[in-house]
Amino acid sequence: MNKKYGSFFVMAFWVLHFAMWAQTSERPNVIIIITDDQGYGDLGTNGNPHVKTPNLDAFAKKSVRFNNFYVSPVCAPTRASLMTGRNSLRTGVRDTYNGGAIMATGEVTLAELLKEANYRTGIFGKWHLGDSYPSRPMDQGFDESVIHLSGGMGQVGDFTTWFQGDRSYYDPVLWHNGKQESYKGYCSDIFTNKALDFIAANRKSPFFCYLSFNAPHTPLQVPDKYYQKYKDIDPSSGFDDNRPFTEMSEKDKEDARKVYAMVDNIDDNIGRLLNTLETLKIADNTLVIFMTDNGPQQVRYVAGMRGRKGSVYRGGTRVPFYLRYPKLAKKGSDIEAMSAHIDVLPTVAEICGLEVPQDRKIDGRSLLPLLTDGTNGYEDRSFFHTGQGDIQRNIKMFQFKKATTN
Repeated sequence: MNKKYGSFFVMAFWVLHFAMWAQTSERPNVIIIITDDQGYGDLGTNGNPHVKTPNLDAFAKKSVRFNNFYVSPVCAPTRASLMTGRNSLRTGVRDTYNGGAIMATGEVTLAELLKEANYRTGIFGKWHLGDSYPSRPMDQGFDESVIHLSGGMGQVGDFTTWFQGDRSYYDPVLWHNGKQESYKGYCSDIFTNKALDFIAANRKSPFFCYLSFNAPHTPLQVPDKYYQKYKDIDPSSGFDDNRPFTEMSEKDKEDARKVYAMVDNIDDNIGRLLNTLETLKIADNTLVIFMTDNGPQQVRYVAGMRGRKGSVYRGGTRVPFYLRYPKLAKKGSDIEAMSAHIDVLPTVAEICGLEVPQDRKIDGRSLLPLLTDGTNGYEDRSFFHTGQGDIQRNIKMFQFKKATTN
């Protein structure tokens, strides 16, 4: 080989080498999807024969499924831990109202961590960690925000939807980057539409999209085309005898029908999002997480577990958690090791090549070793949860063991 061609091949080798390095070191987009008051049993893949969730069921099959994943028993504490990697009491969040759902402004959120690494950041839906400066999403690391206030639409604290009564989920006035803005349509569809706009606008650079549905939280309002699919079912029937749950009243059954219809709508919207990632050709470089914030509020199927929302038993704190990142895991798998909401920030940080904050206690730990080689060196942990009302009376400690059946 003469010198001319030798130099060419050497140069070509290094160009290819650096191109491959750049491709493998490219930081992934991050999407976290969380629903509100959707329990572990509100998915077809978890044994519910009534609710129709084909998109989430298919997503679960292609994801790493963390089968012992735990959160706080109510909304705001879960969200504080998710955003910070810290037990919620460290962040100042102890409740869902009466000042207990305002996160300390000195906390470093996942959005701030990713924004510092040049990610574009957006939240669409429920925040529930403070409605006024300096606690709003736009003050805590989000470039784009379309949210409702308080713990839910139709609640007193969300004064732009409160007066709409039984139509609070339709044609709402929401808060776009801190300013009121009117929207047309059903809330879950609106939040998904804005998330898709954000994804499309930022597809060429890394982004963090936090799609935080307020459904199926009360008030149980859903488009009629979804309700019609469930209006004649008996939500208490069709289950194995070894998976009992509390006897359902007629009101419980009607509530379950509406919840399943709301979840069906969410499933359609998640299907739209996943299809958009494929269309934009960014699915392979996008980390997608699906989870819920606590157990179900109303009586219905909860996979045989004890308790519901507000309870420290598994029915109130064990939720589905599915993680899909094709560059890390090409096919679905099950992980039985215990994990929790506090682990999300350190896991995302490690996958994205970022350091967690060093000036404070991070209670979570990265789940990456479990994703890459199945290592299970984690010990069981105790989680502290707060309930509604007086903090001194309601702080509870529950020791979770993998052998626990209640």
